[in-house]
Amino acid sequence: MFRRLYNQPPNRRRGTVAVLACLLLVALLGMLAFTIDLGYLAGSKAELQRSADSAALAACYQLVYTGTPGTPIDLSSNVANVSPSAKHYAGLNPVCNSAPGLASTDVITGFMANPTVSGGTINTSADLSMFNAVEVSVRRTADENGKVPTFFGRLFGAEGQSASATGTAAFIGNFKGFQAPKSSTGSDNLDLLPFALDKQTWDAMVRGDTSVTTDVWNYNSSGQVVAGSDGILEVNLFPQGTGSPGNRGTVNIGASNNSTATLVRQILTGISPSDLAYYPNGQLVFDSTGNLYLNADPGISAGCKAALASIIGQTRFIPIFADVVGEGNNATYDIVAWQGVRILAVDLTGSMTTKHLTVQPATVYTRGGIPSTSASNRTSLGIYSPVFLVK
Repeated sequence: MFRRLYNQPPNRRRGTVAVLACLLLVALLGMLAFTIDLGYLAGSKAELQRSADSAALAACYQLVYTGTPGTPIDLSSNVANVSPSAKHYAGLNPVCNSAPGLASTDVITGFMANPTVSGGTINTSADLSMFNAVEVSVRRTADENGKVPTFFGRLFGAEGQSASATGTAAFIGNFKGFQAPKSSTGSDNLDLLPFALDKQTWDAMVRGDTSVTTDVWNYNSSGQVVAGSDGILEVNLFPQGTGSPGNRGTVNIGASNNSTATLVRQILTGISPSDLAYYPNGQLVFDSTGNLYLNADPGISAGCKAALASIIGQTRFIPIFADVVGEGNNATYDIVAWQGVRILAVDLTGSMTTKHLTVQPATVYTRGGIPSTSASNRTSLGIYSPVFLVK
């Protein structure tokens, strides 16, 4: 027979949960500390990237900076301004509440063949006049700016974390052709003037040959063209000999046999996507031999005078031709380069000796450019894309 036991004391396990909670709390605090430090490191890396990107953009802009808007740029001399600008703008973007400094090796300047394609490298040994890219690295390491500090990691022996970011900015400064600029509206045009100039005359102006150039117009600081010298030589597009009787350098861009109305539209608003649609892939570009052939119009019509007069002081770019074959409407121009110009004066009436369309070299910023990948053969002068970040 079994006997029921009464008044037996129950098992006592008081305090077990408290001990377990204390152990788990230590692990929980460790995970919390790790999360806080990891989040701070991620935020610091974002700050490093912001500092590197802004420094690269500002420094690259220095390459195409000109004190007077529209005047020719000297890339060779502007290279000296790159590193100071990068250091200044990197410092304006603090990382971990501290302005980062840059070592001399943190700023790389050179030539990038095609900055629109990811993975490109910067050629630092290219000619200075071809430079178009700047790479900036911002670091937080033991040797440079100090490691990113930790808040709780030091309890586990981690005094800080090294971190860095690199930003690369570039522009296209050498073009082999153009296409319609990419736009959300699809209505952007190219500021290309359909008047060509022979390479011999242009080269003479570039080297300062005053036998075919003048300096009697001045684009002043108020944005006006007035009489007087400004130290920048000028050339008259109209009377230059083309070697083609009955033609003065007007080229068809788009449909052949353009009317005066078409030329006026292109003068005022540029080359439209519909004009470019006449060419393969919508691109006005040099072929594999470095040539582009454009048909010609008979000459610069007096009907274009008002349109040209309305853009005096503005910048455009023009085609430069090496040769022309044929006469009048049957002429074909061999285009080999592009040049940025400013329109200074125009008069298409009166005698041949008084007619003129006077331009001077100028800086033109444009979109829709197709880069030339050559590090030595320049096929455009004074024409640049906006500065952009290379991804």
